[in-house]
Amino acid sequence: MKRMLSLPAIALLFAVTPLSAAGLTGQYIEARTIDVWTGPCFANADVNLGGKHAIMAWKIDKGQWNKVSLDGLGVVAVLAASDTLGTPQTGRGKAVLIVDERANHAQKEALLAFAKQQGGEFLRNVVAVRSARVELSVCNCAEGGCGMLRAGDARIQTRCLDHKHDKVCGNESAFFPPLARDVKAQPALAAENTYTGTGLDSTWKDSGRRSAYLGTFTIP
Repeated sequence: MKRMLSLPAIALLFAVTPLSAAGLTGQYIEARTIDVWTGPCFANADVNLGGKHAIMAWKIDKGQWNKVSLDGLGVVAVLAASDTLGTPQTGRGKAVLIVDERANHAQKEALLAFAKQQGGEFLRNVVAVRSARVELSVCNCAEGGCGMLRAGDARIQTRCLDHKHDKVCGNESAFFPPLARDVKAQPALAAENTYTGTGLDSTWKDSGRRSAYLGTFTIP
């Protein structure tokens, strides 16, 4: 079941809660509507034509935020921007947050504060917060890896990049870096990148794009 948290309460939480982590480690995945593993000529041609939407997700393996244990819980940010994410923005973007329904009240507040901190400027305008079960798993390989996210209306499925068959220009690199802070991630191919929910005035179903990152994060 999905539940909504009031936006005034969220704004107050972010304004007054001191942000502190204690040994947080976990898994991270994101997918965007533009190739992040690409050559400069292709990337420059796509700027402000694509990449204005993304899903970011964290699963905490172990650790605390503001003295609240978050072991095994996850949080997801779904983004819509005015311009290609990772480039200067000409307008204000929007974000919908999905917090793990298994979390208690204190843990949900901590997850929201954690996501706000790690998402930085991309999560300055949170327009809705929802509650759903967050399932996230990452299996790394040499370049990228297989990852999966299921969280309410947000879906990501990735596979490893094939340097023989997935190359287009032969000069591919991680052109657009990950959106989140403190992550150690490799690019991957998004077999699925889907958001079918409300709140952003747009939905998307993207597939077969070299648009994902997955890996881990550590916050001492």
